[in-house]
Amino acid sequence: MQTAVRQIAGRGKTIAIVPTMGAFHKGHLSLIRRAMKEADVVVTTIFVNPAQFGPKEDLGKYPRDLKADIAQIKATLGRRARSAIVFTPKAADIYPEDFETWVMVEKLTKTLEGAKRPTHFRGVTTVVAKLFNICRPDVAIFGMKDYQQAIVLKRMTKDLGYPIKYVIAPTVREPDGLAMSSRNRYFDDTARWEAVCLYYALESAKSMVKAGILSVKRIEKEMQAVILATCPTAEIVYIAFTDLDSLELVKKVQRGTICSLSVKVHGVSLIDNMKLG
Repeated sequence: MQTAVRQIAGRGKTIAIVPTMGAFHKGHLSLIRRAMKEADVVVTTIFVNPAQFGPKEDLGKYPRDLKADIAQIKATLGRRARSAIVFTPKAADIYPEDFETWVMVEKLTKTLEGAKRPTHFRGVTTVVAKLFNICRPDVAIFGMKDYQQAIVLKRMTKDLGYPIKYVIAPTVREPDGLAMSSRNRYFDDTARWEAVCLYYALESAKSMVKAGILSVKRIEKEMQAVILATCPTAEIVYIAFTDLDSLELVKKVQRGTICSLSVKVHGVSLIDNMKLG
């Protein structure tokens, strides 16, 4: 991989990287299409990163279908597939037995997902730093759905001085509003219908803000009611209102406020977000 990217750079070509864990949906493919617009060569990495999963999370059952993923990449890239690379390292390649170096972003990882998954972002930042070092991209593409992750990695990119253009692309949704996610494959028909409760809650928050209601306590209470009305068994892990850039909690919706939430729907952890101000 390192030899290949050096050769590409030596020919004066630019590289865009799309880091993924596979199990592709249209959201992943939208990132690849964006990468095609940003650089001459697209490197898609497919690696289910064990370091970002907690001991009771779904590493073992996380969906994997490398053959189907590669077929979708080829179909998306069309003629440009010849100039694309799919990098699929093994866990032992990324984390050899004597591995002991970790990359951590301190402040931005203390809230939201980081508060309930204390080792999660250490695994994310470390693997992406390694992928940057291996693939030497000029551009990196990440999705808005995993917004905290995108902001944390943006900070890491800046702090470590990577000469990389950083792009956060919009969330891709199903026709009913559910954010596309590899974990949506876990749902049966009933659970799938109820999973849209996150989007309904975010839309209700947006409507309240448009109506002039800016108190996050009032908005959160309404969002909780909307979630439970759609999915009575839902477990609301958090609903948070933060600054778009700093991820600091706010008490009133203002310019640059984003609402993020995490909800377990029939045991499946889902996240979503929406800019409100």
